[in-house]
Amino acid sequence: MSRKPIAPLRRWGFILLVCAIVGWSLFPFAWQVVTSFEPDRNLAEFTPHWLPISDGTLQHYRNVFGTKRFTQYMRNSLIVAACATAVALVFATAAAYVVTQRRRSGRGAIVAGVLCVSVFPQVAIVTPIYQALLRLQLLNSYAGLAAVYAGLSLPLIFVVVANHFRTIPHEIYDAARLDGAGPIRTLWSITVPLAAPGIVPAALLGFIASWNEFLLALSLVSSPTRQTAPVGIANFTGMYSIPWGDIAAAAVTTTTPLVILVLVCQRRIVAGLTAAATG
Repeated sequence: MSRKPIAPLRRWGFILLVCAIVGWSLFPFAWQVVTSFEPDRNLAEFTPHWLPISDGTLQHYRNVFGTKRFTQYMRNSLIVAACATAVALVFATAAAYVVTQRRRSGRGAIVAGVLCVSVFPQVAIVTPIYQALLRLQLLNSYAGLAAVYAGLSLPLIFVVVANHFRTIPHEIYDAARLDGAGPIRTLWSITVPLAAPGIVPAALLGFIASWNEFLLALSLVSSPTRQTAPVGIANFTGMYSIPWGDIAAAAVTTTTPLVILVLVCQRRIVAGLTAAATG
């Protein structure tokens, strides 16, 4: 019996599975987009309106960027996430270089220890972090929140970057030493350019994690002029009403830059994570 028809069936089954996964993943964002254009009277009805074709409105976006001044929250998130990612990337790159230069055993234990530190729940560390920032007088500041975010994203960035550094042959480092290059020159001129496909996705992952973080931003920053976008969205809720349309518009505004960033850098992200997984 011929088995040739099985291959097309498997291919179509794989395509349907991918489409189902993509649809399942995109549905919440698509639903938020639809909700952001729905008038309040439609949002209060029991039957959902799938597409606001005839009565769509931009009032929710006017509320977000007008009366609620959401631009300030977006700017705060950008400042904190960018600073945290830059600091974490510098320290993670330096630490990964030092660890991968060890030719003796112990590299795996160091990476495992870093991963163990990163799995602590944020609820368990809110109080000590709050007390530390209080003594340093860094509450309600960009520097304090960025420092915390840098520490939280550093393990993830370290692991991804270290896996890429491991793929660089040690013969290249030996040649650099023979040419008189020191550790810093070797790291900056040789290691970083060769590991750029892994450093870029690591930085993007750290930036996204800092951009979306909510619990610590809510606990460590109480001033409205320093709060980030996730906290700003939570502040939309009133005592007697929940402005679902405004929340959806703010969520779409917050998510869209990340979607564009990932789409633009998707090749580097996929190549970097694949190399890290197989390194």
